[in-house]
Formats: sequence, C-alpha cells, structure tokens
Amino acid sequence: MITAYVYEDRKLSITELQIEDGVPPSTLWLDLFKPTDEERDWLSKYSVEEVPEEDDINEIEASARFYQNSDGLHINSLFPQRVGQDVKGVNVSFNLRQDFLLTIREEDVGLIRLLRNYLRLGRIDAATPQALLLELFNLKVDYLSDLIEDVYSVVDGVSELVFDNNELDDVFKLITLQEDSNGKIRLSLLDTQRSLRYLQRYYRGQLTEDNLKDLREMLLDIESLMPHSQFIFDKLNFLLDAAMGFSGLQQNKIIKIFSVAAVIFLPPTVIASAYGMNFVAMPELEWQYGYPMAIIMMLASAGGTYAFFKRKGWL
Repeated sequence: MITAYVYEDRKLSITELQIEDGVPPSTLWLDLFKPTDEERDWLSKYSVEEVPEEDDINEIEASARFYQNSDGLHINSLFPQRVGQDVKGVNVSFNLRQDFLLTIREEDVGLIRLLRNYLRLGRIDAATPQALLLELFNLKVDYLSDLIEDVYSVVDGVSELVFDNNELDDVFKLITLQEDSNGKIRLSLLDTQRSLRYLQRYYRGQLTEDNLKDLREMLLDIESLMPHSQFIFDKLNFLLDAAMGFSGLQQNKIIKIFSVAAVIFLPPTVIASAYGMNFVAMPELEWQYGYPMAIIMMLASAGGTYAFFKRKGWL
C-alpha cells in the first residue's frame, strides 16, 4: 500500500496511490506499507539507486543501516512495538530526500499511526521532511521512556512476589519476560542514538538550528534513559538470584524435614527390627508385657531423638 501525505498551505491531505498514479506535488511523506513487487517497481521510477528489500532493511551492520547515495540519506531504524505483555522490534527504512520523506516497512508500527493522527489533527507542525523525521524520532524516544516506566512498575511488583511460596513459577516467568522486554527497549535506544548521531554528524548542513536543537535534546534524553535501563537489568538479575536462592532455601527445608524424620524413626526401626527376628532363644517372645514394652521403647526413642534435635536448634 502506497500512502502520500501532501502538506500544502498548512493543511494535510492523505491519499492512497495506485501504481498508475504519480507522486503528487508538495508531497511531504510517502509511506510504503508491505509493498508488493509492482509497488517496488513503481517506486524504482522515482529512485536513482536500487529500492531496498526486506533483508536489506533488517541488516545490522552500520554501513547497511546508515548511508547516503543519490537518493538522499538512508536510515534503517528499529522501532519498539508492544504485543500484549511482550515488546518486539520492527525495522523501518527511512529515505530522507530533498522534497519528501520515504518510509518502507513490512509491519504496522503504532508510532507511525500516532504520527499520522497528530499530523491530521494539526498537533505537529512539520513543514519539511527533516522536521517530520525528527518528530517521529521524538515520539519514539518518548515511547521508549514510557516502556521503561512500565517495565520498572512491573519489576517493582515482582519484588513483592519473590518471597511468596505459591508464586515462584509466576515470578520466574515475569522476570524472564521483563528481561527480554528491557533488552529490546535498550536495543531500540541504542539504535536511535546511532541514527541521531549519524544525522548530527553527516546531515548537519541540511538541518535548521531548531532541528539541531531538537536532535541534541533527544540525544540527551537517550543518555538519561540508558542508566534507567541498566538499573532495571541489575534489578532483574538481583530478583532472579533472590528468587532462585529462596527456591533453593525452600527445597533445603523440605529435604531437612525428610532427613530429620528419617533420623527420628531410625531408633524405633532398630527396635522393631530386633524383635522381628525369628530366633528360638528370645526370652521376650513369651513375656506377657513384651509387646506394650516394645511399643513404649519405640515411642520413647523417637521422642528422645526429637527432643535432642529441638534442644540443639536443628528443628
């Protein structure tokens, strides 16, 4: 699907293009969502270089994610996407040209929908492709900050569950899920930082002073978010160690109970085994009070062993 965002006379109009159409004049943003082969061929008519494929967009090396060619500046950036309780990363290709911003993506991105709504409602005043790109990155940084706050609130709740005997399985699941989410958030922060620094270093001449100011503020925000992300990692590792230690402590207590029980019942077992032998010369076999005496001896030996352990503080 090809969508053109035309900004003229401070008014935004959104048009879905067909492969028979051309790029409208005053187009500010051209968005290709899950482009077909025919739509890629259509875009190649407006591109000097080859249109990037999905595999190119997902490359991780810097030379493939940040570069310039005859079509302008290219940035492939990782955007966070909330899926239930999980966080996933979606790569979006940006081609910043002199006349419009081109985006190519294979998945729906909530922040792009948000940017589109802000543009429609007039909440964002982005009259140039450069300003539009920086506004989207600004929304991305704010969203990453919100995600970090969400993870921290969940981690704070996990702390209260660590010492609950009935919730250890849920604790391990929550810790694993939040560690994965925080890792993806941190990866997106680092990717955004690399993208903005590339803009600052190699595209400074095409940016206004206001653009550069916004860019520097976003970099400062990212720098301030990094320690929070690291703190969450440390907190999660501590909670995982605490949960595993507490789980091991509970298992040791159970093993201790079985061990003490085995020792307590050892003397009665010895007495019962002795009188369970079938030798002829056993005078107690014909004793009238032999059976109750054996029972009393077994109870006394078990009680004495228990009292000894209790006095030693082993129970």
